[in-house]
Amino acid sequence: MTDAAANAPFDLIVIGGGVNGAGVARDAAGRGARVLLLEAGDLAGGTSSKSTKLVHGGLRYLEYMEFGLVREALGERETLWEIAPHIVRPMRFVLPVNKAMGSHWKLRAGLFLYDHIGGKGTLPDSDAIRLSAHRAGEALKGECSKGFEYSDGWVDDARLVVLNAVDAQRRGAQVRTRCPVTALTREGEFWKVEAGGEVFYTRAVVNAAGPAVHELAKLAGLSPKYGIRRVRGSHIVVPRLFDHDFAYILQQPDTRICFAIPYEGEFTLIGTTDAEHSSDLDHIEADEDEVRYLCDAVNRYFTHNITPADVVWSFAGVRALVDFGEGRPEAATRGYRLVLSDEEDGAPMLGIYGGKITSYRHVAEEVVDLLAKRMPVLAGDHWTASEALPGGDFPRDAQGLLVKELEAEYPFLARADATRIARAFGLDAIGWLGEATSWKDLGRNFGAGLSEAEVTYLREVEWAQTAEDVLWRRTKLGLHMDEHEQAALKDFMGG
Repeated sequence: MTDAAANAPFDLIVIGGGVNGAGVARDAAGRGARVLLLEAGDLAGGTSSKSTKLVHGGLRYLEYMEFGLVREALGERETLWEIAPHIVRPMRFVLPVNKAMGSHWKLRAGLFLYDHIGGKGTLPDSDAIRLSAHRAGEALKGECSKGFEYSDGWVDDARLVVLNAVDAQRRGAQVRTRCPVTALTREGEFWKVEAGGEVFYTRAVVNAAGPAVHELAKLAGLSPKYGIRRVRGSHIVVPRLFDHDFAYILQQPDTRICFAIPYEGEFTLIGTTDAEHSSDLDHIEADEDEVRYLCDAVNRYFTHNITPADVVWSFAGVRALVDFGEGRPEAATRGYRLVLSDEEDGAPMLGIYGGKITSYRHVAEEVVDLLAKRMPVLAGDHWTASEALPGGDFPRDAQGLLVKELEAEYPFLARADATRIARAFGLDAIGWLGEATSWKDLGRNFGAGLSEAEVTYLREVEWAQTAEDVLWRRTKLGLHMDEHEQAALKDFMGG
């Protein structure tokens, strides 16, 4: 193994650039390990950018007695708001109640448990409301006169992934996108990884491939320990259905729930579905039945009806849920399992099965702790709960102040532009705004407040290579730019 050892610059290779993989790379790099993160496409190119954009405990998981999962997620909700106050923010949710939903007091008890199961938090507790006297009731039909409001959080999911990768790189990790793994071979105390036409050696591998976790395990010659259910969650975006900052959680006749969330100022995000996904993972889209289901879901509650023709954007992601034989897809656990290969087999591989975006940081910490039992280089202190993600090193209730500071420093920015930039980049916005005194100083204007300076930053710092990377993951400006503006950006970026 002398040759392999001489060519083994990495302590850990993480395969999969979703939220779990980026989180593991960040944690391990911060403990001093030499880390390489490999992603076959773009960071957050799959499920991690196709979520409902929530950091939440999962109120509905209480119905399935997932108390431990809810408790952990509620704690992480507080942590993520603390370390990423630019991309995470509190949101109040309204739950309209009708007669078909059962006991009012049962719902009240569930919300009381949700308020307290995670320990003492800082968000406001739930409260019973009369919808006729509440701002959120104005958009609803009259069948629901009562309801509740409670607290949870919103997150820019794709930026959460990217910022974890940026921080991992700043702490010494290497990040390779568009670098699919084609071969994975254990050679004694090392893994030989072939990816993107190159060969890498590493002392350990983390399989963070999400819905492709089985395929990667089989590529390495390993038998998956857990079954995986691939469950597709689809979302639609329509012109806004209400003019306030409350979100809605809407229970459906089939007992599923659906969210309607203020989105990008001018829109409402509606989701999600739970459908078994049996086809390939290359082209995942919301099908016609799912779009119609989501339209019907909000039409049961809102006075303003929508049809599939109103949908301006739809997206779908496949969640890899641990299969314990639950019946309906929505009943499948959102918990996770970590599988570490046997010590006598040689170089370790650890597979991540399942999970949810809210718990990614805690999952990453557990992954690195497990590997640390076999790799002393990883045996550092826990640190990710107290160190801000890039751009987020400011008090979590000061996002409004940051917007005002940007407006003062860069008076050519309109309030909407300053708000978007603050929420995406936080303090790191200064990295590309620099000493600009006008839009002209930022180079070409592609429309919707997207400048050449920002695009250059996204290319050089955040691995954006295509217009899609910029418009639908690093930003959501694809919703605000016409087809000619989008085409101009595509020409500029060469794809």
